[in-house]
Amino acid sequence: MEIDIYADVVCPWCWIGRRRFTQALASYDGKVTIRNRPFQLDPSPVSTPRPTLDALAEKFGGQEQVRQMISRVVEVGASVGLELRYDRAIAANTFEAHRLTNWAGQRDRDEELVEALHRAHFTDGVDIGSREALAEVATTVGLDGDDARRFLDSDEGVTELRAELAAARQLGVTSVPTFVLAGRYAVTGAQEPDTLLAALTEVERRENAR
Repeated sequence: MEIDIYADVVCPWCWIGRRRFTQALASYDGKVTIRNRPFQLDPSPVSTPRPTLDALAEKFGGQEQVRQMISRVVEVGASVGLELRYDRAIAANTFEAHRLTNWAGQRDRDEELVEALHRAHFTDGVDIGSREALAEVATTVGLDGDDARRFLDSDEGVTELRAELAAARQLGVTSVPTFVLAGRYAVTGAQEPDTLLAALTEVERRENAR
């Protein structure tokens, strides 16, 4: 079964959703092919790196309100073994991170890179809007850092990524994570592993009946 995962690496629920999806796959007997699809929660440029908490406070009405908002997601993340350190996270535009993910996919390293980018942003406080930082993250999953930097410094993949982002909007993807199973069935949100497993099983049944 082909599975398209629309997500953004600065989306905490995307990281949680991927972890739960991995747990669901551990109990699923079918074969799957995962394709990482880009989505940007906020395509606005980030001219100067600054704490994510400050950026969220501007958007949602102050630090106290934001801290109340994120307490739940931090708790849920911890329940699946993820450390969400908003006190470290740096606000970033993710266009270059998505471009690097596509490049890594050509080398069969996109799954590992997506995980590493989530951890870099949410746990380690890395500015993943920085090309230098992205190249360094690439080395952690066995990719050549110099090759990654040369790629990021070029225009390669820019047109293709813009087309993919536009295609996601045209498909009606408005929130992430969104899992599209067999090109036909969408499951949105960081669903529990049992829910995802049930969806996989039902889609397999439907596809076999077609």
